[in-house]
Amino acid sequence: MKVINEICPLCNGRGLIILNENSAAPCKCVTNRSVLNRFKSSRMSKPMLDSSFNKFSSKFYSKNLKDPVNGKTYYENAAEAVAGAQKFIREVQKNPNTDGLLLSGPVGSGKTFLACAIANSLIELKIEVLFTVVPDLLDQIRATYDEDNEYSEQELMNAAREVPVLILDDLGAHNYTEWTRNKLYSIINYRLNNRLPTIITTNLELAELEAYTGERTTSRIVQMCRPYRLLVETDIRLIKRYSSMKKD
Repeated sequence: MKVINEICPLCNGRGLIILNENSAAPCKCVTNRSVLNRFKSSRMSKPMLDSSFNKFSSKFYSKNLKDPVNGKTYYENAAEAVAGAQKFIREVQKNPNTDGLLLSGPVGSGKTFLACAIANSLIELKIEVLFTVVPDLLDQIRATYDEDNEYSEQELMNAAREVPVLILDDLGAHNYTEWTRNKLYSIINYRLNNRLPTIITTNLELAELEAYTGERTTSRIVQMCRPYRLLVETDIRLIKRYSSMKKD
């Protein structure tokens, strides 16, 4: 497993490749690290960085209401999702090519919180992870077409394709063009072929997801990710907001 503090075999940690007696060039690892750091610094807010399994509360998930798809209660679904996320962390430490996760459910059901808890756990373990919100990722790739952009499209695509663990948050009902579908397919197909684990959150069912991202991409997501569902009666963020207002 490639980790954050791994010494690059090309430059032995110097950041430079010696070309001859009089010249040297920046190593590829420096660019890759710079790109990944830019993603990380711009994608996870303070609340996200504070997310952990210990703070994941099961009280928001009904023990009476049942998922019409699998017949389990919302509470049981949530418990399975948390257990699956923790199992993923254990497995990826032993096997860098383990299956990823697909966390689905309505807005405000705890998907992003759980994905952030996974990201923070991996960071603590020194496992390299990239957390990115899908619409923002696509916007950033598109922005590389501007002449004054710091990074190229290839550099950003490679960062998403090659990072040991990729978390794609909010793969939802956006305005997917043929361009955006192709970019997503390129990232996901590369990761499937190279058996790199990917965690995806979405508020869409698989049938709906296919309508937006296309059959090829959805098929690969099914192949590479174990599915879990998070269902709630009311948006958890609204519940927390009302609770904080009452305290004030």
